[in-house]
Amino acid sequence: MPADPQLQAKQLSIGYTHKGNTKTLADALDLALHAGELVCLLGPNGAGKSTLIRTLAGMQAPLSGELKLKGSNYTEISPRERAKRVSVVLTENHPAGMMDAQTLVSLGRHPYSGWLGGLSAHDHECIDNALQAVGAQALAKRQVAELSDGERQKVSIARALAQEATIMLLDEPTAFLDLPRKAELMRLLKSLAKDKQLSLLISTHDLELALRFADTIWILSEDGQLTRTTPDTLSKDNTLAQAFGCEHFD
Repeated sequence: MPADPQLQAKQLSIGYTHKGNTKTLADALDLALHAGELVCLLGPNGAGKSTLIRTLAGMQAPLSGELKLKGSNYTEISPRERAKRVSVVLTENHPAGMMDAQTLVSLGRHPYSGWLGGLSAHDHECIDNALQAVGAQALAKRQVAELSDGERQKVSIARALAQEATIMLLDEPTAFLDLPRKAELMRLLKSLAKDKQLSLLISTHDLELALRFADTIWILSEDGQLTRTTPDTLSKDNTLAQAFGCEHFD
């Protein structure tokens, strides 16, 4: 792995504040994402996986700690500049109305063009390249509302690719897919990480997919501890069972 991470956190505390009360989900997290690396984030429900994704994306403020993009503090980077470096694919299926897939992918160019800005020739090239990268050229003029879950997820990833960000954070991207589509999507993400030297962080409940496709696995436990391991190591020890609070994990 390269010596300098694309994204790095030190002593990061994540959680949320509601009506003056602070709920800490995980504390003192030290982590790093490197170019060309696919990291799978595992953990029980409620451990804070989605909160960690949102915090690393800059969508939710950390409770404390240091968060850097290529050595620059998040607080020193404007939201627009941050969007040029970090793209996000969330679990929620947002209504797209009568928008076609190509238009949805074009939203990834807004950090460069602005909400009212027109698309340049380079923008259109990025959109076409993103659709091609995920094998969705044939979907370009299809209405998003008519797409299958797998097709919609590919288009969402194409939108993230159109941002030309070097870091992609995905929250449960395989959640609504059947088994063959899950493997197909993970295979696509693995190739994107390697071919485009992207840093990918994927939260998932699917241990089998993580063991098969991840370079590195992060396990966020119920008590807010983050363990870094590899598929080979994880398949031989009891780390996952401990994280889920059980004696064994079969």
